[in-house]
Amino acid sequence: MWRRRLCAAHLFFQAVVLGLLTPVLISVVGLTPGTASAVGLGSAGAALLVAGLLRFEWAYGLGWLLQLVMIGLGVLVTAMYVLGVIFLALWATAYLIGGRIDRERAAAYAALDADPERSA
Repeated sequence: MWRRRLCAAHLFFQAVVLGLLTPVLISVVGLTPGTASAVGLGSAGAALLVAGLLRFEWAYGLGWLLQLVMIGLGVLVTAMYVLGVIFLALWATAYLIGGRIDRERAAAYAALDADPERSA
């Protein structure tokens, strides 16, 4: 539950950054508005889609792939190398810490269920 929440929040903020990449692709890189929209808004939409699919375990693999895509956008905008690595670190943190919280909470609830005197 916590891993899903943290990763979904991460993907939401990543979608904002990817959406804001669109005008940069137009004005700085010189891409046509159609191509820039496909790259920037398309990847932002993909991040939002993956955030909604995190109820499935396989969607976390897509989240890892999105982090690599964001780093790969550094080919177009050099600053995306840095932002991509930062977002990769944040994604890894959300994934690992969220999973640890979920495991510890499950163990605590199992311990409470095993000892009926403590839960009363």
